[in-house]
Amino acid sequence: MEFKNYSCIDNRVIVEKIENFVLKHIFENGQCFRWERTDTGTYIVVAKERVIELEMDNFNLIIHNSNLEDFENIWIDYFDFERNYSKLKKNLKQDKYLYEAINFGYGLRILNQDPFEMILSFIISSNNRIPMIKKAISNISERYGDSISYKGKIYYKFPSLDKLSTVTQEELRECGVGFRDKYLYNTIKLLSEENDIEYIMNLGDDLCHKELQKFNGVGVKVADCIMLFSMKKYSAFPVDVWVKRAMMKFYVAPDTSLKGIRDFGRNLFKDLSGLAQQYLFYYVRENNIKI
Repeated sequence: MEFKNYSCIDNRVIVEKIENFVLKHIFENGQCFRWERTDTGTYIVVAKERVIELEMDNFNLIIHNSNLEDFENIWIDYFDFERNYSKLKKNLKQDKYLYEAINFGYGLRILNQDPFEMILSFIISSNNRIPMIKKAISNISERYGDSISYKGKIYYKFPSLDKLSTVTQEELRECGVGFRDKYLYNTIKLLSEENDIEYIMNLGDDLCHKELQKFNGVGVKVADCIMLFSMKKYSAFPVDVWVKRAMMKFYVAPDTSLKGIRDFGRNLFKDLSGLAQQYLFYYVRENNIKI
């Protein structure tokens, strides 16, 4: 585990001497959309049908509005605490460019999120800006999800497949998803008829990637994001404008098409491709590195 011990006091879980964990690195890197940073530097997160508030106290993580049962059954997996990031980073740091990127985003972790939520969220993310993505997902949740209260404020769970299966394309459009309304509607309909998310998750990485692209609005990059952030497919290598810059600037990728860069990255980083991508993405975007 990536921490020394944990305990629960007054509806707060205290995770002691946590390693490889920085809230900004984890949440402000494009993998998760249902969070807000407070004026005091804590992060309020809606995930797994719960709302929690995360606070760092030196090397201790405090999870407000939680308990030991949820920590053991939900948050250990959600925060990927069972993987040894120190060992993973040591392997990746043999690459001189990743050495610098990892030192910059040293507290980054890959979250294990809900697959259905990620399918819809990353369809919404296509050709979209993060504030607009967050707003659309929030609108869908507020309109169709169950409410939860925390500190006198109402938050909303991401709605279930059953709940969204009765929603029309027009109603989805009203949530601010733009042209993606038809993609969401058709994907929800297909999932309602076949309900094959678990089947897709259990496929090998390449087959999983191929199957996900059968959903409307899911292309190569979106499929990689879904795989990496909710299906534990760590060879996924999502390529956007920032990752393309990184691969062209640092590695001189021979084929600059998105497919070419994806194939090049996966061949280079193997089973650590997804984690390498996250470090490179965060480093290049935060520093606005240009080719």
